[in-house]
Amino acid sequence: MSVPRAVLVLLALLALLVGVDNMQRPLAHPDEGRYSEISREMAATGDWVTPRLNGIKYFEKPPLQYWASAAAFRLFGESAFTARIYTALAGLLALVAVGYTARRLAGRDAALLAVGVLLSSPYFLGMGGVVTLDMGLTAWTTVAVCAFLLAAAGPPGERRRWMLIAWAGMALAVLSKGLVGIVFPAAAIFLHCLAHRDWRLLARLEWARGGALFLALTVPWFVLVSAANPEFPRFFFVHEHFERFLTKAHRREEPWWFFWPILFAGFLPWMLALVPAAVEGWRREAAAVGFPWRRFALLWSGFILLFFSASGSKLPAYILPVFPVFALVLGDWLARAEPRRLWKMVAIVAPLVAIGIAVAWGAPERARNAWTRDLYAAARPWIVAGLAVLAVALAAAALRLRAGHKGGALAAIVAASLLFIDFVEDGYERLAPRQSGFQVAETIRREAPPEARVYSVGLYDQTVPFYLGRTVTLVAYVDEFEMGLRSEPGRAIPTLEAFAADWVRPGTAVAIIHPDTYETLSTRGLAMTLLHRDERRILVRKP
Repeated sequence: MSVPRAVLVLLALLALLVGVDNMQRPLAHPDEGRYSEISREMAATGDWVTPRLNGIKYFEKPPLQYWASAAAFRLFGESAFTARIYTALAGLLALVAVGYTARRLAGRDAALLAVGVLLSSPYFLGMGGVVTLDMGLTAWTTVAVCAFLLAAAGPPGERRRWMLIAWAGMALAVLSKGLVGIVFPAAAIFLHCLAHRDWRLLARLEWARGGALFLALTVPWFVLVSAANPEFPRFFFVHEHFERFLTKAHRREEPWWFFWPILFAGFLPWMLALVPAAVEGWRREAAAVGFPWRRFALLWSGFILLFFSASGSKLPAYILPVFPVFALVLGDWLARAEPRRLWKMVAIVAPLVAIGIAVAWGAPERARNAWTRDLYAAARPWIVAGLAVLAVALAAAALRLRAGHKGGALAAIVAASLLFIDFVEDGYERLAPRQSGFQVAETIRREAPPEARVYSVGLYDQTVPFYLGRTVTLVAYVDEFEMGLRSEPGRAIPTLEAFAADWVRPGTAVAIIHPDTYETLSTRGLAMTLLHRDERRILVRKP
């Protein structure tokens, strides 16, 4: 496959521009606000052991991303862009790991296409600009898997070095999002040994050195946080792992097939290549000499999909660790596939994208209220333009592939996908008034002095404390703060009656109130001056 170096450079620059643009929109509720605020408070207080959200103990996840973002805030200041630095770098790390590993295992063309697949997969590139913990987990599990594959399939003299890197990757994955950082690799190794009836691999895992490195990286924080907070071990290990997986306590119930549409849509331009790449990748190594790395990558991907499909708690980002590892298999398959076979797959995807144009065009009419309808209408031109660019490029690429021209056609798909992602991101930014509390925080800054009391009544907009640079007082709201408020109940006001009494004491005060709660307080005669109102929140000041 021949692609001029200048084209590769232009694609890399385009990817960089899209990635940077993806980092500059306002933070969105809930995840981006939550994790940015925890990091902001860590940087402000200097407490690097006990994570806090809105001043309340928060033990749902380990601290690696909080540490990294807190350090970024201290170095570069607090902003939405700075909050996204770690996730963007994590995405870049996954790309580098995949490209290097594919080059070593399958050659230059497979490496270029594996990286191209990731860059043009809307879900992966889009998540690189979203402040969640899943991209950090994805980066470190990808490092662990890639290092393991290089240890198992590479020269014996390099085995120890790569295996130790794999252990370090697992440790950092655990510090990113918990025990899944070691459960995923362990399950994939077990399934590999079971499928191939070869347990000798277990003797080559550098248990002593690797285990010592893993413990040295992970244990100190768990010991320190447990010593400072006796309630931590039970909440983190039992509630956040076993109860989250086995029960529906977190109210994130979805059907068993929930993740499959996300997987196929997430790989959008390559969606019809996923099944043949998986089937042929598995069959290709039926009689292969050496370590069957494609099968291992497929076992990894399959286990994560099945694991979360069986879970009682499901969120879309949970399967993000599948994307880089599966891209190894997909890039290898694309490098070997004949152009005249690929063109039919690409040609079918083009009209599917065109159908997406019709769906996006009608989105404003399906909105539940006028405010949301106006926001959707503002986003529509960007979304439709992005889909149109992708549909036209896919149709043109299909024609080029049918004529036998592979390299340029695939490069065009990558470029169009990058533009599509950028258009969608720009469209999503038009929804910021609905998704972010940035405007509310700006109104508070303008209408109230820094010493004013700020209440959050019946709701908690995760982004507001970050943009205010301070915590707020929760009123009649528990949700994810349940554990923290049990240990420190004085950090919130439990009832509307107690809030009404506190509201009238001397001093300036403002409150962000759920619309239903606002009506309740109004009927009770509480004096409030309206500053801002939308469908999700109301901002008032004490007269």
